This record gives sequence, C-alpha cells and structure tokens, in this order.
Amino acid sequence: MGLKPARRTVTVVTLREPARLHYQRPVRVIVLFAFTLVACGTRTATTTEMTCSAPMFGRIVTQSGLTDSQCRPSCGCGADSFTPTEFTPDRLERLAQWTLLDTPPDVSVDPFSQPPPARVEGVCAVHVVDEGAKTYRLKTHATQAEATAAGGRVTHLDPCGACSTLADLAVFGREADLGRRVQDCGVKTVAAGLEANVTCLQELGFTPACARIWGYSTRFTRGKCLGTCFTLLDAAYHLPDGGVNECLACDEKEGAAILRASAGRTRRNTGVPSAVCLPCGSVARVRHEW
Repeated sequence: MGLKPARRTVTVVTLREPARLHYQRPVRVIVLFAFTLVACGTRTATTTEMTCSAPMFGRIVTQSGLTDSQCRPSCGCGADSFTPTEFTPDRLERLAQWTLLDTPPDVSVDPFSQPPPARVEGVCAVHVVDEGAKTYRLKTHATQAEATAAGGRVTHLDPCGACSTLADLAVFGREADLGRRVQDCGVKTVAAGLEANVTCLQELGFTPACARIWGYSTRFTRGKCLGTCFTLLDAAYHLPDGGVNECLACDEKEGAAILRASAGRTRRNTGVPSAVCLPCGSVARVRHEW
C-alpha cells in the first residue's frame, strides 16, 4: 500500500513507502510491509512522469532494483533542486530536546477495521510555544502559506497524525533502513501478537501512538497481500521502468489511504529518502531546520 506529480515547489506524495524486504524464509511474509508509508491510491511511479531529467529520489538498498544513476537521495531539478535535510547526531540530539504539549491522539480503535476515510488536503506544522523550554504544538493548516503566516514550521504534507511528532521525525531521519528495522519487529513478535509488536516498535524510538498505528498496519496488510507477495519474496521493489512490483501495488491498494490518514507523516511527504524511489516531482520539498 500513474503518479501525477504537481508542478510546484511542494507536492503531495502519491506512493506508499514499503519496508525493505529481505525475505530469507516464509515467516517474513507474515509481516509484509510493516513499514509501508502511505500516500493515496494504487499507483506506480515511472521515470517518464518526472518533472525534469533528474534521477528518482530515494536511498538505494539491495532490493530496490535501481542503480544510483537512477535513484539518489537528492533531486537535481535545476532551479527547483532539492537536497533533503541531513540528520546528523547534533540535529537528532536537538530534536530529542523538544516536548509536545498536545494530548496524544486516541489510537485505541484500529483504523484499519473501518472504511478508508475521505482524502483531506493540508499540511502539518510545528508551532513553537516556548523556545527556551523546547515545547511545541502541532496544527493542521490548509496550505503551506497559511502555516507559515501563522508562525508554524511545516513538518510534512497532509494533515497531522499519530506520527507527526518531532520524536517520530527523529526516527525517520536516524535510521538509514527503517523499513528493515520495523519488519524485524514484526518477525520477532509474530507469535506474540499486537502488543509485543507495538513494544518492539516503541523501542526503535517511535512514540506510543505512532508505534500502535504501525502495529495495526502490520496486522492488516499481512492478511491482505500474502498470496500476491509469496511469489515475489526476492523480487526487486522496482520494475525496469521505475514502477513498483505487484506486491507493493497490493500493499498500496489495500491500506494506503487508512495509513496515510492515521499516521500523518511518511518519508515521502516529509522529504526523507527511502528504499522505494519516486520521481522527484512527487516528493515533498520539506526542510527540517532544528
């Protein structure tokens, strides 16, 4: 769980981000795509839909199926070039100093047990309450311009959700292959159930609410795409034309809208490169200057 990249500086993400899948044995199929970060719809990325001649945006791993000449953690689009934030140890330490004053969202009800919600446009912004005390709140705004005018710092496209906190941003930025880490949690806890999986995800640094959303997602998607994905255990994420394989397309189709709406933050709408590459025109140009 064809992209139509918008021709503007910041664009809405249109493909869900899957886990890095290094399946060595059938048990890994049970936790398919525990870290499949969402946007909307069942769509595949092709190099012909790029807004310029730049490579695709992402971070190559063995199973990406692309070369570093096709996919890089930057977008060379001339005047619209984008280099994502580098999450250095100093930056991660600064992020860890911030405290969210908002009450965490109620995630006691599994959103995957309900119909997919209608798409809601917007951006999620951080509003600093006390710079000295390092406290902040999150607020959804209709547009990036509105958020900036209100004194907010856009932290990702799409409305705020359970994974919109700066603590969760730090996890996204710190882990070079976060999908694999999340998948490992699913493998280790497959027999123990949801609560054990959530605990493992929290140990990665996710906030409790964010970890639970990913736990729900794991439980949901492993029951939806098993048949399709079983034959693609060792397949590359990408096809030669840059599109995604049928397994990822299934994951996208089944739970993408729900995950996007409940998690809020994804690597794609946050501007953080990952193992599944996208045309530069579909990646949010968001900087994280903390």
